[in-house]
Amino acid sequence: MTDTDLYQELAASIGLPNSALVAGMFRGLADENQAKVLMAAAPPATLEELAQKTGLAADEIEQMIEPLFKKGLLFKSKKPEGTRYYRVRQFMQFHDSTAVALDVPQKVLDLLNEFMHTEWVGYFDRVKNMLPRPAMRVIPVNVSIEPDTQILVFDDVKNHIENAERIAVTRCSCRVIDGSCGKPVEVCIQLDKAADYAIERGTGRELTKEGALGLLKEAEEAGLVHTGSNSRSVGHVICNCCQDCCMAWAPAVRSGARKFVAPSRFVAAVDEDLCTSCETCLDRCFFDAIQLTGENDTAEVSAEACMGCGLCLVTCPSGALSLKETRPEEHVPVK
Repeated sequence: MTDTDLYQELAASIGLPNSALVAGMFRGLADENQAKVLMAAAPPATLEELAQKTGLAADEIEQMIEPLFKKGLLFKSKKPEGTRYYRVRQFMQFHDSTAVALDVPQKVLDLLNEFMHTEWVGYFDRVKNMLPRPAMRVIPVNVSIEPDTQILVFDDVKNHIENAERIAVTRCSCRVIDGSCGKPVEVCIQLDKAADYAIERGTGRELTKEGALGLLKEAEEAGLVHTGSNSRSVGHVICNCCQDCCMAWAPAVRSGARKFVAPSRFVAAVDEDLCTSCETCLDRCFFDAIQLTGENDTAEVSAEACMGCGLCLVTCPSGALSLKETRPEEHVPVK
């Protein structure tokens, strides 16, 4: 296998067989022997199995493990019977783990940025159309909602933070790659196993529970939407997304974003008696869901466009906005 074929094979292994950009990213992150180890690390393999597959000495491969792990290319499956290693499995995982790696070459970030502005749209369309349901879900901001309707609202996120054994924060991979929005970057919260992974790699900073809750509040005030995995639990990561740089909300893919990120079960509602038509909510809404078309030019919400994030509530000066549970049962996340 030639050098070019090897890196193109790695691109194919994460779903992009024809992408010279992704092949170039792998080339910028791994030398030829490291690339051979990555190709051999599927299915997960022990150090000895990797040596057998590649023809490289076990002690030589052992020296490669930690650098590849810290670059986000190789992962560890630790079992009582020993550790097995497996390579990055798909592009979103590659994007998230590699972009925040320590000392990632600028040329790799440049290639990632170019990919996100050129090839990402086509790849996103293929992925979202294959998903049986959206992979992510919007989580409403810290507002008061009746306890019997609390599924993935902020209080539930708070419970997950309170129950987490370990919490860390990493940089947002999307804003590391782009960052043109100018929003805060160190806001991606990792829980338990994800926190262990980030701290072991050196890409995460450990947080107290109070610090994590404070960071979520700061993210709301900065105009970032909370998202988590589309399940009844938040999962291991709480993202805080902008509308310019983040892969799900970037303008080029926003029209199809609902197939990748589900709305919450809530919709913003306006009290026309309190609304002063100040337009603050218009600036806050990612989704063009609010217009001044109500009676007396007050704010009016399109339930179809609203994702139920609640960002509009945070800065409404008159308290005219609230969240109401109005979506049908199909918006309840699965277990």
